Amino acid sequence: MHKTRFGWVIWVLAAVVVIAALLRLFVLQPYAISSNSMEPTLLNGDRILVNRFAYQYGAPARGDIVVFAYPKDTSRTFVKRVIAVEGESVELKGNQVYVNGALVQEPYLKQGDYSPFEPETIPAENIFVLGDNRRESGDSREWGVLPQSYIIGKAWLVYNPLQRLKFFW
Repeated sequence: MHKTRFGWVIWVLAAVVVIAALLRLFVLQPYAISSNSMEPTLLNGDRILVNRFAYQYGAPARGDIVVFAYPKDTSRTFVKRVIAVEGESVELKGNQVYVNGALVQEPYLKQGDYSPFEPETIPAENIFVLGDNRRESGDSREWGVLPQSYIIGKAWLVYNPLQRLKFFW
């Protein structure tokens, strides 16, 4: 009986290791935040898990936090919030964001002045992204819309430091 339990424990541990490896390889990817551009939502030094499978069968939605290859240097990765998706018009004026002419409520935003952005309609298969800390963020205002093909995944969880543990649904 003792050998049977031991064998069962080994099989369970092996299964856990295999499942964890498959999740890491195909679904979840760790990512370290290395700037202040997403404050107060994500802080410099936070570690997050990114769901690489999130957009396999769907498109990003306004409010999603995405990790992507930087369009001007694809060897670098950035993390920003989706503000507008294909077919929508986006404009920034008076420190407010308007999508299709309607004011977007942004309770996550770090307060401060930032420059206006003239209305632009987002082309097919592209998104418009901004950092939550608009004064400290290089984003679509600077380098244009982001092709969806550059997206690595959707931020899913802040896991380190533990006191900042939170999920992004």
